[in-house]
Amino acid sequence: MRRGAITAAEADERTDYLALHQEILRRKCPPTLHAVLEEGVLLRPVGGPQVMAGQLRHIEELAEHPNITVQIAPFSMGEHLSFTLPVVLLDLPDHTVVAYAESTARGHLERSRATVAGWERDYDQLLVEAPPTASSQEMVRKARKELRS
Repeated sequence: MRRGAITAAEADERTDYLALHQEILRRKCPPTLHAVLEEGVLLRPVGGPQVMAGQLRHIEELAEHPNITVQIAPFSMGEHLSFTLPVVLLDLPDHTVVAYAESTARGHLERSRATVAGWERDYDQLLVEAPPTASSQEMVRKARKELRS
């Protein structure tokens, strides 16, 4: 909104949409979520220090749920970071996998088995190369503490 790229109404709509996603994670039988976030997510201040600290605390709290795993891909992974834009792999009830990718301009649902299989391989490699959960959570805590100092 500050840059004039969206209106207050559009910002509210996006916030409501994201809040709905959070509700899905609190269902009685929530989905399993495994997220690998790029380190820049921790270090790029959005909304000021207080808002950012709250976002980092939220990541820590989410990672405490048994159905949620959070890993942080550090900058040191360099070119080994498989994805440069958000990608979501969805395991459907019929055991097929589809992928959803986003760019600045649009989102794209990918159903091509060959393409999705390649993204699954890249994601599996990312899971192996990213630091484990405990190390990743320490990165989140460190970033939050640095905001306070």
